[in-house]
Amino acid sequence: MIHLASRVPDPAVRRLTATLYGYAFLSDLVLLYPLCVVFFADTGLSVGQISSLFVVWSAAGILFEVPSGAWADVVSRRLLLCLAPLVTAAAFALWVLVPSYPAFAVGFLLWGAAGALVSGALEALVWTELDRLGAVGRYARVLGRARTAGVLGVVSSGVLAGPVFAVGGYPVVGAASVLACLLATAVAARFPEHRPPAADLAGEREPGTAPATDPDDDGDLGWWDTLRAGVAQVRTRPPVRAAVLLVAVVAADWGALDEFTPLLALDIGVGAQVVPLLLLLLWAGVTVGGLLAPAGERLSHRGYAALLGLVGVALAGGALLEHPAGFVLLAVAFGAAQLATVLADARLQARITGSSRATVTSMAGMATDVLIIGTYACFGLLATVAGNAVAFAVTAGPYLIVALVVLTRHRRTAAVPGGVAAATANVPD
Repeated sequence: MIHLASRVPDPAVRRLTATLYGYAFLSDLVLLYPLCVVFFADTGLSVGQISSLFVVWSAAGILFEVPSGAWADVVSRRLLLCLAPLVTAAAFALWVLVPSYPAFAVGFLLWGAAGALVSGALEALVWTELDRLGAVGRYARVLGRARTAGVLGVVSSGVLAGPVFAVGGYPVVGAASVLACLLATAVAARFPEHRPPAADLAGEREPGTAPATDPDDDGDLGWWDTLRAGVAQVRTRPPVRAAVLLVAVVAADWGALDEFTPLLALDIGVGAQVVPLLLLLLWAGVTVGGLLAPAGERLSHRGYAALLGLVGVALAGGALLEHPAGFVLLAVAFGAAQLATVLADARLQARITGSSRATVTSMAGMATDVLIIGTYACFGLLATVAGNAVAFAVTAGPYLIVALVVLTRHRRTAAVPGGVAAATANVPD
């Protein structure tokens, strides 16, 4: 059962959300990102070496994801949110100061570790603070807007990278990226953090569960015990395990396919100068999807299944159309996928109990990273055999499968308060 604190004035909620949105924007305002592949190539790296760097990046995220989540539960979630941009800044500084394959590899290792520090800690801090403020029902819309702020950061990076590069080349682009990271750390220091007493955490157990055997009764634990408690919660509680898997599947598929959208644009014959405009259309769809979270909270069980079905059909249709108009369908698909991801995360947070919230959330992040790598591999094999459009359409299939699972499995919902119940009742346990 979710503990609700007494309601406090809205300014406290506004401070939390303003800090969150600023942090999300600055964390994704990485001017090096749209130029990194070109940077690596200009340094003399081969395609194989560049590909291996992205593998290092993904592997680092998987390696550090869950341990950092447990660290956030034990030490301080705000501390990890402050450290993450500093680690990322060190990576970018290393790239610019010592441009070489070893430096790039270490930089990606640091960047992947920084992403792991944020994953789990951010969601856990926001949920806990909203819960304390009596505003936990706003979680989905707050997270949706935070994702939108991150998208705006990515778009701003794409817009600014070219002019900044023209002024000072890679050193200035790198300096601007480091500056954004330092600003993100300054903003993160403004996050409020109030850890609930151990007695309150111990009271967060399902009705009728014996205290002696409750995996969520984790009280005040060390790092290793917190990690074990989080793993035990996923292993022994089917509703939590189902929510973790849902987040992973919904987030991973479109997250991986996003990397291949430039190939679809080139396949339909548009010029290189038009590709950024088509991609901007997709990011506009993602932005709208994040902003629709308040409406998404009202979706029924069948409505959420229909949303997933829309993602699968629009992804496949947009790719197979092989026409610039197909990117309109892809924009709809990406927006619906963003909304589905936000709602799945809200459902997960509503089902987690105890002090291992960041640990459990990080397990969903790790599962997402693993599925993303698998999607990369499947897309590569399919594209080699049947082309990018067919590979894109087939890889979108999991959304239709999950939609069918949502419709056919039993339809009980979690016992969560008001607005969150609507956001989390979309899918079965």
